[in-house]
Amino acid sequence: MDYTTWLNRHCPAKIVAAEEAVSKITNGSRVFIGTGCGEPQHLIKAMIRNERLEDVILYQMLSSTLSNYIDDSSFLKRFALKLFFISVSMRKAAFEGKIDYIPAYLSQIPRLFTDQRIGLDVALVQVSPPDKFGYCSLGVSVDITRSGIDNAPLVIAQVNAQMPRTWGDSFVHVDALDYIVLKDEPLVEVLPRVQDDEVARRIGHYVSQVVEDGATLQIGFGHLPYQILQYLDGKKDLGIHTQLITDGFLPLLKKGVITNKKKSLLPDRVVASLCMGSQKIYDFVDNNPMFYFRSSEFVNDPVVIARNHNLVSISSALEVDLTGQVCSDSMGNVFYSGIGDQVDFIRGSAMSKGGFSIVALPSTARNGTVSRIVPSLSDGAGTATTRGDVDLVVTEYGIAELKGTSIYQRVLELAQIAHPKFREDLIDVAKKRHYIFADQLPPSQDDLLFLEGYKSTLALKDNKTVEFRPLFPSDELEFRNFLYSLDERTVYYRFFHKMNLFSREELQKQWASVDYRKNMSIVGLLPKREHKELVAIGSYAQSDNKSAEVAFVVREDLQGMGIGSYLLEVLETIARENEYKRFEATVLNENKGMLHVFQKRYPHAKIFRGGGELIIEMDFDAPARIVADVD
Repeated sequence: MDYTTWLNRHCPAKIVAAEEAVSKITNGSRVFIGTGCGEPQHLIKAMIRNERLEDVILYQMLSSTLSNYIDDSSFLKRFALKLFFISVSMRKAAFEGKIDYIPAYLSQIPRLFTDQRIGLDVALVQVSPPDKFGYCSLGVSVDITRSGIDNAPLVIAQVNAQMPRTWGDSFVHVDALDYIVLKDEPLVEVLPRVQDDEVARRIGHYVSQVVEDGATLQIGFGHLPYQILQYLDGKKDLGIHTQLITDGFLPLLKKGVITNKKKSLLPDRVVASLCMGSQKIYDFVDNNPMFYFRSSEFVNDPVVIARNHNLVSISSALEVDLTGQVCSDSMGNVFYSGIGDQVDFIRGSAMSKGGFSIVALPSTARNGTVSRIVPSLSDGAGTATTRGDVDLVVTEYGIAELKGTSIYQRVLELAQIAHPKFREDLIDVAKKRHYIFADQLPPSQDDLLFLEGYKSTLALKDNKTVEFRPLFPSDELEFRNFLYSLDERTVYYRFFHKMNLFSREELQKQWASVDYRKNMSIVGLLPKREHKELVAIGSYAQSDNKSAEVAFVVREDLQGMGIGSYLLEVLETIARENEYKRFEATVLNENKGMLHVFQKRYPHAKIFRGGGELIIEMDFDAPARIVADVD
């Protein structure tokens, strides 16, 4: 039995033409419309054609069809449009003040309907055909549509055979529908404008470095998060708990990168609220038990989100200020998108065991003329994510770690990932505002993407893994803490005299002298809960065109585990790239451990004895070893 026969047998009185159904809407009504690609296009058009209707308020989360009418003056006289999120097709209208934007967290919108903070009179929705038990599916638009149906006295549904039937809490019985309009038509298709974008590639590279195998991901709205997905194709057993499913997930699903096997909440299931994209993704979710669609009240609830271990939230932003405040819904006083799911997932990820959040954005806008890392958010810009919630910020120039850091530290972290041409200005403004010290040196203005090749790991015998990377200005506080953690003997071996004070001025000299070519410092980091603690540092500094002086220090409890030898190997590789031929080092006679590390790698080193010190010359391709006395 086909569905039209079933409907005509079980509820024939409910089946009407679109014109008759929308005639039940009265003037002054408050009408909810289903979201995005699941919106009932046929019903919307019929409602607008009904010239009798006036002073009608339309509520919608993401709007598409209405964008075709928003420039019509007669439409604006009859209908007032209130949106919870401004889609691309509605931005021009938002700029011109033709729509009204309601800023709200997605997790809380259903409750606005339930509590009658936003009263509804009518719900226009689109559903799949009913099964033999009379259950239709909300398909690709469950989000706030479920609450819209539950809280509207009059529900008009377009039954469309092309609406996918999705699993989860997406079902509505025909008994809950007052009028049914039979109309098959293609769903709205929405694909972001994606091009070969070097900025997105670099951001995707950095994001892929912090997302580990087995993580559960949330991917926010927008073209950048969509593009980032393709750079995660080397991961294993990723899980998904997100508001929106797009075509960007398809390659990872088909390749088996997304398996959901490691999820702690609803394993083996992709949890989502919406699906927007092309017919390809609609066909993929149709009657696919891998997908579990629930309302935004569930999917976006931070407490529910936190039940996913290792939940990584990836969202985008319009700008981030030097204190860590994030704007995602407006450009100054002009509303641009919406709060959406960002805050819900950032807070949920913060409560997740092993979870964290990433706010990703290009470093510039307007063809490189404006920095998106800014001293202050633009006049009128809304703070979607507070400085207390932000965790990682990623641009094409690197990763800024802000969680638990001071304003001083945040300035250094964020200036470091701003576009090079804006870094000095950002530091200057920060000094004037007393965010940082007046003598603070700005970060390098070079593009340091090549430093990604200098990142590596070393597995220790105790199953710990040390991560190595170049020293950055933002490491100043961590470097300070490392030096103070060393015992007097280790400090004496490194600096040749007793030191019990490591001033900020001295620490600045350490990283300020690093140009990452002629002078280099590599740090070793060891995970400590959710933080990475600096446990070793190795450096070389130019002596002459062919020689560099090398030194390193390793925390006492990790000495003898091969870290010093590994640092020396890494530094030599970098030194060779920069056309050095040899290392030099000065070592105290009693520092047998350091001497052993050098001799092990350079058995033919030249060693000169003088007083209580050894001067060692280590040619990278030395022919013989010479021992001599210094006069």
